[in-house]
Amino acid sequence: MTAPLDAATEQSFAEVGALIQSARQQAVQAVNTHLVELYWQVGAYISHKLAQAEWGDGVVQQLADYLARTQPGLRGFTRRNLFRMRKFYETYRDDEKVSALLTQLPWTHNLIILSQSKRPEEREFYLRLAIQEKWSSRELERQFKAALFERSVLNPVKVSPVVTQSHPEAASVFRDAYMVEFLELPELHTEADLHLGLLRQLKNFLIELGRDFCFIGSEYPVQVGGRDFALDPLFFHRGLNCLVAVELKVGRFEPEYLGKLNFYLEALDRDERKPHENPAIGVLLCASKDDEVVEYALNRALSPALIAEYQTQLPDKALLQAKLHEFYALNVATGGADD
Repeated sequence: MTAPLDAATEQSFAEVGALIQSARQQAVQAVNTHLVELYWQVGAYISHKLAQAEWGDGVVQQLADYLARTQPGLRGFTRRNLFRMRKFYETYRDDEKVSALLTQLPWTHNLIILSQSKRPEEREFYLRLAIQEKWSSRELERQFKAALFERSVLNPVKVSPVVTQSHPEAASVFRDAYMVEFLELPELHTEADLHLGLLRQLKNFLIELGRDFCFIGSEYPVQVGGRDFALDPLFFHRGLNCLVAVELKVGRFEPEYLGKLNFYLEALDRDERKPHENPAIGVLLCASKDDEVVEYALNRALSPALIAEYQTQLPDKALLQAKLHEFYALNVATGGADD
């Protein structure tokens, strides 16, 4: 039987384990980088041969057959994939800013973004977010189904002026709507149902919120004037360096909800905030909202707050794509396409 380790030895062993894990991750990343670079080079070679009419499309099939015959065990070089490599190269060859991102993602992620994006802006949007959030291929697919790009363009997050002043980067952190279809809530549900569902599916909810969100607690207790209060889920955002109080509402947004949220934020800033932290931000997560009512309510708000929706079903992506097409067409017509 192995003798138990003392604390110092266990810490030393843990450091060795961390070195091994780090080296493994670097090795995987290095392999991925070389693989994506190889696919880029093969795509460039095929593109040039076809463009110069030295090859016809049928030669690509012959190349696939040749590679299968001469390099047994080689995978991923079928006719279909060779044409994908060509498209990969031709899509990004003139965009140095975006092409520099490609090796930071696995080939599977690149294929998903390449095949499902309709516009250059959309490709860059998902490339950057997939790198930033470290999405799995499954989560990346989910964000396409959830029409995250369309929603971000058509419905940018609405924040109070105080948020803009105290946390200028907050607009890039929060969203106008959050997809919680994974909760499988019935159409008629209570705040308790929503709260418990989020706690049970906390990992998925944290992924939906974003990578830098950390869970602090549920029904987090604060005491003011001898009275006890409990906040709905409380989070901390590492990038913004502040607490984020989430207030759940299963109905539509009402202006009076901001008063209660402001009270909670004041309590957090006075009694919970550490000296090195920024002021807390509040998020009212409602089942629905009227954007004009939200604008009026937030315009005079004295606390850093924002109002967002939670949606229990994925949106109609085709409808959002049609609206986005109209949005871009209007921008072109008014001379705002490059804004």
